[in-house]
Amino acid sequence: MGLRSWQYAVRESVVSIRRNGLMSLAAVSTIALALLILSIFLALAANLQHMAGYLESQVEIRAFLKGDTTVKVRDEARQAIAALPGVTSVTFVSRDEALKRLRQQFGEQQSVLDAVEEMNPLPDGFEIKVDKPENVDGVAAAVGKIPGIEKVKYQQGLVQRLFRLTQAIRTLGILLATALALATLFIISNTIRLTVFARRREVAIMKLVGATDAFIRRPFFLEGLVLGLGGALVAALAIWLGYSWLAKTISISLPFVPLVPRQPFLANLSLTLLTLGAIIGAGGTILSLRRYLKV
Repeated sequence: MGLRSWQYAVRESVVSIRRNGLMSLAAVSTIALALLILSIFLALAANLQHMAGYLESQVEIRAFLKGDTTVKVRDEARQAIAALPGVTSVTFVSRDEALKRLRQQFGEQQSVLDAVEEMNPLPDGFEIKVDKPENVDGVAAAVGKIPGIEKVKYQQGLVQRLFRLTQAIRTLGILLATALALATLFIISNTIRLTVFARRREVAIMKLVGATDAFIRRPFFLEGLVLGLGGALVAALAIWLGYSWLAKTISISLPFVPLVPRQPFLANLSLTLLTLGAIIGAGGTILSLRRYLKV
């Protein structure tokens, strides 16, 4: 009996979608558009988070060695820095390498450094990276106490402003995603409610002739599931193609802009959209039916 009732439900849901073609198309289009807008903002929020993390990862501590530091003291200082809690990498930068980098920064004006080529006043030093931004202050203070280290530099004021900026970016991303998610739920649930409202008389007649609530729900459940998945599939396809094109274009024209890699981000986002579409489509239909089953 159960199998037959589900077969009937499948058949009726297919017939209903065909019979109410315009309403079904409107529902799928609305769901697709709402989920597409949500996915765009989710992609934006994810990239804001990614950029914030990238900016924080670029924060470095620079420790400069004393001019008369021996190789032994330099190596001991490097080992001591690497052993500090929170330190992820220590890179030695010789004075010659530092001058080379400075020339690159000057670009076409690097000829102004020719006068200091032989005397090279730049010191040897280390570039230090930490695991968490909040550990920068503590690591910098500890590095300054290590023998052989003359000066520690990490632009404390700039770092603090950067951390405030990245925190604001994260908060904005979360707020945008939450607001759009709620708006999407509201739009889709009302769309599903309208499709059920248009067939309220059909539900009332079935109820009056003795059909059980479960029997009435099944076709509507499957119909809502199909409409939700259909809209989600359109949205997932659109965001997949759009984000892939945008990421490729930006990587060519603005290669220095850090974007969230397409994979597994797009796969996870598409799965999220399909799950949302299925849950909202099927669940919204069942909830909307409740009032019309009370005959």
